[in-house]
Amino acid sequence: MVQVRALQPVNTDGSIDLERWLDHVLSMDPALERQALKEACEFARTAEANAKNSDKAWANISSFQTGLEIAEILADLKLDQDSLVAAVLYRGVREGKIQLDDVIARFGEVVGKLIEGVLRMAAISASLNPRDSLVLGTQQQVENLRKMLVAMVDDVRVALIKLAERTCAIRAVKNADEEKKRRVAREVFDIYAPLAHRLGIGHIKWELEDLSFRYLEPEQYKQIAQLLHERRVDRELYINTVMQQLRDALTESHIKADIAGRAKHIYSIWRKMQKKGLQFSQIYDVRAVRVLVPEIRDCYTALGIVHSLWRHIPKEFDDYIANPKENGYRSLHTAVIGPEGKVLEVQIRTHAMHEEAELGVCAHWRYKGTDVKSGSNHYEEKISWLRQVLEWHEELGDIGGLAEQLRVDIEPDRVYVFTPDGHAIDLPKGATPLDFAYRVHTEIGHGCRGAKVNGRIVPLNYSLQTGEQVEIITSKQGSPSRDWLNPNLGYVTTSRARAKIVHWFKLQARDQNVAAGKSMLERELARLDMPPVDFERLAEKANMKTAEDMFAALGATDLRLTQLVNLAQALVEPERDTDQLELIPRKAPTPSRTGRRDDVQIQGVGNLMTQMAGCCQPLPGDPIVGYITLGRGVTIHRQDCANVLQLAGREPERIIQVSWGPVPEKTYPVEILIRAYDRAGLLRDISQVLLNEKINVLSVNTQSNKEDSTANMSLTIEIPGLDALGRLLGRISQLPNIIEARRHRSA
Repeated sequence: MVQVRALQPVNTDGSIDLERWLDHVLSMDPALERQALKEACEFARTAEANAKNSDKAWANISSFQTGLEIAEILADLKLDQDSLVAAVLYRGVREGKIQLDDVIARFGEVVGKLIEGVLRMAAISASLNPRDSLVLGTQQQVENLRKMLVAMVDDVRVALIKLAERTCAIRAVKNADEEKKRRVAREVFDIYAPLAHRLGIGHIKWELEDLSFRYLEPEQYKQIAQLLHERRVDRELYINTVMQQLRDALTESHIKADIAGRAKHIYSIWRKMQKKGLQFSQIYDVRAVRVLVPEIRDCYTALGIVHSLWRHIPKEFDDYIANPKENGYRSLHTAVIGPEGKVLEVQIRTHAMHEEAELGVCAHWRYKGTDVKSGSNHYEEKISWLRQVLEWHEELGDIGGLAEQLRVDIEPDRVYVFTPDGHAIDLPKGATPLDFAYRVHTEIGHGCRGAKVNGRIVPLNYSLQTGEQVEIITSKQGSPSRDWLNPNLGYVTTSRARAKIVHWFKLQARDQNVAAGKSMLERELARLDMPPVDFERLAEKANMKTAEDMFAALGATDLRLTQLVNLAQALVEPERDTDQLELIPRKAPTPSRTGRRDDVQIQGVGNLMTQMAGCCQPLPGDPIVGYITLGRGVTIHRQDCANVLQLAGREPERIIQVSWGPVPEKTYPVEILIRAYDRAGLLRDISQVLLNEKINVLSVNTQSNKEDSTANMSLTIEIPGLDALGRLLGRISQLPNIIEARRHRSA
């Protein structure tokens, strides 16, 4: 049933009696600090008074009084001091009466961040349609908005403050116009009631659902409310009789229990009637009692007593203690034929379970591990939900063969962005405008020629962030570019977008694919400064009959460019097949550390000198043992070495266990050339790319040509392989003013 808006204590002049209000709040949670709360209240009241005296027009509802009401709700939920201070000040900040910087300066960073988080969550309101019905609402849109809301929450207290604020908002619209009632009710029903349910805050959830239902379906609400009222007196008399009978039976069994009648909420009655096609008279749990006991074992004992008193209705028993609901709710539910042959629902739980059912995550609110005594993981589970909310399923259609790329689509970290008309779209973290375009519609992706984020032109490989509005610029004659499929350029990250592009190219004519594939391969080999390659031999290595078939497969994206580049590398320098980049004449790779004592770990011993045995010359990966020499440390042998086997027979005490240490990553020096139109910050931007790719720079030489305003840069860098080199050159090529970036082979 809905709750009545709480009345705050007032003085004779109509102003809020702050001292009495503080007494009331501290009675709910004595751990709160009176002086800190009072200071926040005085600050908010003064700010509102100053705003009223200015030229600005403010709403009739007092932000100060609303702040007090929000704080009362949070005090009842047992939230901490910072949360209540943020609650008192939030509406003032939102309405511009208080500056956030002033809040941070006076009440601290924590309070400021809480208010800032609640302000971010308010962004979803504009995307809801108040005319959607409860049944016909756009479910996918609602789900996306819920996910976006949760993605914007870094601190669970932010969600709780927002829940309390929306509770106040829907209580306050009783006398508002119908459009506002429906708008607020729509938002609360679609977003905040489910959030309260997921966080397990039962009494907030029920109030939000009932009030939303009242404004969205007023006729059905009044009908059920009238039926409940007509039977209220008889029902209360019946429940009192049942409670006494059950109390006597539990006392005889020496079970200490608190028993109370449980009011059935109007929306839950309507939902059950709709879901099961029942009449009001067929709803079993209109008459219900709740039994609270000290221990879990008492729950099952009490259940046995209930079933011994009254006949159990088959298929109307749920054990949520053994199998809790997804939001952590635990209880026993059973339905029986009670006195006078009337159906009765009985809920049985412990006092701790009841507190969690009513307060949910608030019962464990001690944030970031400060509740060290409980040892319960329920809070962590709820926070995990808050990070992920709902499982997300990518639309795969008839796409196959992309299993290795699908992992990125099911990562829990996602971003939630808006279309120009306010619809929310969720994408994997790191997604680009091209991923967004293909998610909206395949043809929009194919025709994409540019993108705007929050009204600003951005590159097509820009990483989207949660809350941004994305607009795709299209061309009717547009078509995908093969560069979009180059992983080194970072244009697409989702399997959906990649598969759509691949499918488009597969439909193109063979001649076009041959020409495009040959151009792609030649351009990439030139950029990497590879020696001339025999394309027929390369096609043979790629299991293709002819070079033309290879080019066609590359153009149709059946072959990957990086695959062919690696095969070409092995072809031109077969003796260095395993070390991709050992290919610069007269420049040796960084010395391999194989054979150093750092590469061998000796069990139970500190840093001893080691040396490799000349007789068996062990290599990393070989099974090895150590032999303690006289004065020369430990000699490392292969386990099957004949010499060490003889030594083990004569002097077993000098044989010790050793193992290979971690294999160091080999890197190779490579010289790259960069040509660009000179501009301020060019070297800084290139350095940032090198930093992001974790590339070590050995030398840099830069020359500027004043005549044509160009700059030529020569960099010697350490690189682990061709893939990393291709990715680096791709990133540099995308910087503004870059003419070309390629590898340079010394003469």
